[in-house]
Amino acid sequence: MTENAFRARDIGLRAQKKILSRMTNKNVVKVFIDDNSASLLDNLYKLAKIHSGNKKEAEKLVKNIIKVIIKLGVLYRNEQFSQEELQAADKFWNKFQLAQMAVISFYEVDFSYDRPYLMNAFNESHQALRFIVQKHLTEKSLSRIDWVFAFFNNAKFLDGLFKKDSEYSETLSKLVADMHKAMDSGDL
Repeated sequence: MTENAFRARDIGLRAQKKILSRMTNKNVVKVFIDDNSASLLDNLYKLAKIHSGNKKEAEKLVKNIIKVIIKLGVLYRNEQFSQEELQAADKFWNKFQLAQMAVISFYEVDFSYDRPYLMNAFNESHQALRFIVQKHLTEKSLSRIDWVFAFFNNAKFLDGLFKKDSEYSETLSKLVADMHKAMDSGDL
């Protein structure tokens, strides 16, 4: 058979990605996302809603995150990533973990907030993630990734998030607790 021959595995992978891109039902998503991750995403939704004042934008943010996470999982489980992409995935994971730990630290330690550091960590995570998936996802999925990172890498949002006694404080407290649980369990 030639390189361009029909392969059921390729068709199956495309079908999975297509089905997952259409998922919005919370019950279906629960199959793929554990309770702690769901709580974390719910708190991200609340932060986004407070920041944007727009329920639809906050929902879009969380839906985009879920879609990207699930598609990454499908690609990984089906061994679609090259060795170079897997190395970039390690880089992404390290940069993303540094960003997570910075968020926790900035919340827990007064006067430690460093916007340039956090924005740089988000930018580096964003670029690494795009490199990993650029050959595997559609332009629409790539634009979802860009949109999510642009939302979180917004200076006004970040400054408000870490301002003393901000409107985000209660929700950020819950989010940080979820992040601690996820990191302790190895899920984040």
